[in-house]
Amino acid sequence: MALLVASDMFAAAAVRDPVPLPRPNPFVTASAADPQSSEPTGLRKLFGKKPKKSSGPSPFTPEQQTALANISDYFNSFRTMQGEFVQVGPRGEQSEGVFVISKPGKIRFHYKPPVKLDVISDGRSVAIRDNKAMTQDLYPLSKTPLRYLLAVDIDLTSKSIVDQIREERDLISLVIVEKSALVQGKLTLIFDRQSYELKQWIVTDAQGLNTSVAIFNTVTGKKPDPALFKIFVTPKTSKR
Repeated sequence: MALLVASDMFAAAAVRDPVPLPRPNPFVTASAADPQSSEPTGLRKLFGKKPKKSSGPSPFTPEQQTALANISDYFNSFRTMQGEFVQVGPRGEQSEGVFVISKPGKIRFHYKPPVKLDVISDGRSVAIRDNKAMTQDLYPLSKTPLRYLLAVDIDLTSKSIVDQIREERDLISLVIVEKSALVQGKLTLIFDRQSYELKQWIVTDAQGLNTSVAIFNTVTGKKPDPALFKIFVTPKTSKR
């Protein structure tokens, strides 16, 4: 995913930066199409533990709780989403491509050349497929932050999930801290403050390195091809 500078101001600016013109999306089946409408390294660091339901009083203000409820409603309002993304990685490398989500648990990122990479989740595992080296790494979905994006019914008002809220004039950011015995890091989700639509996410690993993905030209409700989410295990597949 894309590079990030650790500052909050950069995160906000990245959302507003100009993005490339849209290209035809290959992830939509013909029947669902609407006529009107070098490898990034950060993907290998998306680890954390599963969220738990919270109990007790909320640490957030009533206004913040309302915003969290609205963001939860936004996430839970759709089962499918597709669009384009621009990613910047920890070393400044930039890449772009198209993505498609099908809840629960399924997603595919397809990168534009010269990057020859696909990231696929089939609902149980996440595969990082290097189409140049013809290799594939496999991770449990439950141990990656992608689970927050792919849940059918998520409650972001839970204090056991959201650690911090950052508010700006146009944007609102939720910080989810990942803590486990093996890996520590955080996931920052950035939303439009008026529509509550997701604009960007940032993964920060235990070394403080940031990977950012900004999404745009998103559409919900279109049926994707189920074959996009199939993971084919090959002799070169490495399980993590």
